[in-house]
Amino acid sequence: MTQLQARGVVKAYGPTPALRGITLDVAEGEIVAVSGPSGCGKSTLLHCLAGILRPDAGEVLWRGHRIDTWSEAARSRLRRTEFGVLFQFGQLVAELTAAENVALPLLLAGTGRREARTAALTWLERFGVAEVADVRPGQMSGGQQQRCATARALVTEPRVLFADEPTGALDTLAGEQVLTQLVRLAREQETAVVLVTHEPRIAAYADREVVLRDGMVDHTGLGLDAPLAGGRR
Repeated sequence: MTQLQARGVVKAYGPTPALRGITLDVAEGEIVAVSGPSGCGKSTLLHCLAGILRPDAGEVLWRGHRIDTWSEAARSRLRRTEFGVLFQFGQLVAELTAAENVALPLLLAGTGRREARTAALTWLERFGVAEVADVRPGQMSGGQQQRCATARALVTEPRVLFADEPTGALDTLAGEQVLTQLVRLAREQETAVVLVTHEPRIAAYADREVVLRDGMVDHTGLGLDAPLAGGRR
């Protein structure tokens, strides 16, 4: 079942085009890697799909509803409930502990403090960082920070997770550990994942790869928009 759709999405920054009519479907529980060289529009596409940016033209649909026409407040609520967003550098709140960071999306959605903390501790344990629950980001390693950020992105059990170069700031081993756990947990709760990366080894974790070049889907690439060797299909 299709969860998320982009239809002819166009986006520019001033006179510079970033997306030139992107069309993409993401199915329930599917992991899609969006790859391509730097500056090809990968992050812009992810931000449009997640409702962070509004496209200049085209449509973004979530379960048949055009979210690109929604207000910023409505799109923000969607990101606190149905969507999760994970960035390259985690973007944890420096003044909060790991548990407080992970609990934050639940608290913003109205969950009680005790319940939110219990859920946060459960997710930190799932990512193997329960020992830093009461530690602030400045005292954690890069790998620990990104695991906490991943736990925060998944704590609401979103239907779609948007991950923008989630291992780009980590060494190879730490990056693969984070991604392996992310994919496993996404599979368990049937969360769709849109994974932006420029690394083939990261894209190999996906069911399908979509390559962008100059703001368009590159239909000439080998293996493009097709199952990957490590994927489910």
